[in-house]
Amino acid sequence: MQIGAQFYTLRDQCKTLEAFAESLKRVADIGYRTVQISGVCPYDPAWLRDRLKETGLACVITHTNQDRIADETQAVIADHDVFGCDYIGVGSMPGGLRNPGDYESFVERFRPAGAAIAAAGKRLMYHNHHFEFMKAPDGKLYLEKLAEDFAPDELGFTLDTYWVQYGGGDPAAWLERLSGRVPCIHLKDMACVNFEQHMAPVGEGNLNWERILSSAERAGAKYLLVEQDDCYGEDPFDCLRRSYQFLRALGLG
Repeated sequence: MQIGAQFYTLRDQCKTLEAFAESLKRVADIGYRTVQISGVCPYDPAWLRDRLKETGLACVITHTNQDRIADETQAVIADHDVFGCDYIGVGSMPGGLRNPGDYESFVERFRPAGAAIAAAGKRLMYHNHHFEFMKAPDGKLYLEKLAEDFAPDELGFTLDTYWVQYGGGDPAAWLERLSGRVPCIHLKDMACVNFEQHMAPVGEGNLNWERILSSAERAGAKYLLVEQDDCYGEDPFDCLRRSYQFLRALGLG
């Protein structure tokens, strides 16, 4: 399993192409060799390809505009071909299950995209938050329903350890339950600070990383992408560095 950096962590440091390019260099200098591109400024696929080559990084997954995935699927596939990325990610369910019909609309709209992406040798990936652990009217968790309503090759899961725990789930158990469908996962820790859950660098919170990482390996995870949506005023590059050092100390590369 390879350690990677999720660039959503650095979205405020990637608001221009110049800043984005500098952030790629700084992440490579920490030691990361794989990245997920998400939340950054607009970029041309060829521009990203060239910057990745310069820094020795590989983009293994993106979060891509949901409308483009659904409505311009072939163009999205072609863009990912340019910079050699096989996993095309949906960052969240449109509507967030706050509205009646959000779930059914998602399945209807994205199932054809998932099939087209699979036919191109890539995989559509779904990133969970906590709300997928709500129960649907039929009594099943929405995450369960997603796994049932999409074929495995047409939808994988970028399982997020923090959000699984926040939703009342067991990250290790869910990795094993979704075995074979979790090639990319998000590692973020959960700490209790002033009586509230806080996101934390990996190894600085309370999640059971020995068990999570063991389950991830058994489930076939390839890329362990460090993400910290909120660094609470700390330097996000330093947070990424501390996570990287913790994971390297465990023997991961």
